[in-house]
Amino acid sequence: MDCVFCKIVAGEIPSKKLYEDEQVYAFYDIAPAAPVHFLVIPKSHELTCAADINEQNSEIVAHIFSVISRLVRELGIENGFRVVTNCGEPAGQTVHHLHFHVLAGGDLGAMA
Repeated sequence: MDCVFCKIVAGEIPSKKLYEDEQVYAFYDIAPAAPVHFLVIPKSHELTCAADINEQNSEIVAHIFSVISRLVRELGIENGFRVVTNCGEPAGQTVHHLHFHVLAGGDLGAMA
């Protein structure tokens, strides 16, 4: 598979790991859009974006958000952060592996 996130999970591409368990991997973005910018991804490549989430596979999203909650508390940013997922190229998705961006630090401004 030619997925950059799968290669990161496999250790083929280096990353600045923030968290890892059996289901998910969290790492800092290489081109941060905010002072704090990390991603949380499922290790499995079964879901390409939020449009693939359904009742049978939604447990992974609940786990991802649990991990996000833990990480923002550990980083001391729990009072001001944004979670973003893009679905499809028109929305800005460049890696077709479900992932959530967590952005914080400073005023993030209003969403368009």
